[in-house]
Amino acid sequence: MTIYALSSGPGISGIAVIRISGQDTSKAIKLMTGKSVPKPRVATLRKINKINTSELIDEGIILWFPGPESYTGEDMAEIQVHGSKAVIDALHSNISKIENCRLAEPGEFTKLAFQNGKINLLKAESVADLISSETEIQRQQAIKIMNGRSADQFNFLREELLKILSHVEAKIDFPDEDLPKDILKEIKKSSQDVLKNLEKILDDQKVGERIREGFKIAIIGPTNAGKSSLLNYLSKRDVAIVSEIAGTTRDVIETHLNIDGYPVIVSDTAGIRDSKNEIEKKGIKLSFSRAEEADLKLVVVEAKNLDFTDVLRRLLDDNAILVINKSDLLKKDIDPEIKKINHVLISIKDNLNIDNLILKIKKNLKNKFLTNDDILITRERHRQHLQQCLDHLKNFNQRNEIEDFDKAAEDLRLATRHLGMIVGKVDVEEILGSIFNDFCIGK
Repeated sequence: MTIYALSSGPGISGIAVIRISGQDTSKAIKLMTGKSVPKPRVATLRKINKINTSELIDEGIILWFPGPESYTGEDMAEIQVHGSKAVIDALHSNISKIENCRLAEPGEFTKLAFQNGKINLLKAESVADLISSETEIQRQQAIKIMNGRSADQFNFLREELLKILSHVEAKIDFPDEDLPKDILKEIKKSSQDVLKNLEKILDDQKVGERIREGFKIAIIGPTNAGKSSLLNYLSKRDVAIVSEIAGTTRDVIETHLNIDGYPVIVSDTAGIRDSKNEIEKKGIKLSFSRAEEADLKLVVVEAKNLDFTDVLRRLLDDNAILVINKSDLLKKDIDPEIKKINHVLISIKDNLNIDNLILKIKKNLKNKFLTNDDILITRERHRQHLQQCLDHLKNFNQRNEIEDFDKAAEDLRLATRHLGMIVGKVDVEEILGSIFNDFCIGK
């Protein structure tokens, strides 16, 4: 089947790029231009016509990439035309009339590239991350993964496990023959080295996921403390409704921000108080849930009411900043005990000291994003496979110690399989759908 789709962004633009891939790509080009395909990888100006009537659709650039030297590994072409909706619709309609041509599904071009061995699974995922990147640090991470350091490391560790497995299987196949002592020592050393590498990769404070998904900040505290006002200030727009009426916010309101190049998701939560209203009670429950998930909590309270409940005190841990709002109403110095807590006095109404709060947030951000490792886990899928690989490897070491080689070999096979699942070295059809559905159409 030959697939086609708009690969540039939707909407009016100077140029639109329509991509075609499959065995009938050359046929489509010939039918629409009345000429043979251009020279490979040479931008060629052609008139593009309707197939049945020869009516001119547009004049544009055609790039021809014969397989396997193309992005997808198949015959592929890119047509650059003017980016109006009418031109794009006319081209799509035109191609759809060609036999065996259909509109591509989300991520299908990149899925073909993976299936045809042009890229590994990690690189495919990093392509999606690069397309969706909104901040500089997200772009840098996607490029780092695309460069292949992570895939090379995982493949290296997998090859090490396969070497160990070959020795263990030799012992199973020839039980009466003793393996040389240096090989037994090598098995133990190699498995320990791989195990330490995996533990180091997993001990990453989830920096890769934070970069990809965004650093989570939860604004939490009692009603009418100024939480929604703080969200609006940080967002520089009216995201949340601000009212003197207590309990206005009943659901979690989220906004995505770019703070000094770091991706941040800020959540405004329902005010914490005793309430008999069922909807508000559910909102308060969501507040605590979001606080538990957050990388940083901004616990907002009023300066004139600093009598903390046990609930609020529990929120003030190492990943929290106490934000004392409405400091313009403060009549006396705050309690020395409160001064010991990581805090900042602000007034959103009078725009006082909010810069200090933002500096504290930025410092916390930078500390959480610090990493010296080139090997980053960017998805929960990777983390789960690495953890399962580690668990099976620990089981292998235990069984190996008591020379239970049959079960040890099975643990090693499973450990190897989980590493292979990350880069796509084994049958991964069951996970392809979920990965490539996250792509936009045309990629």
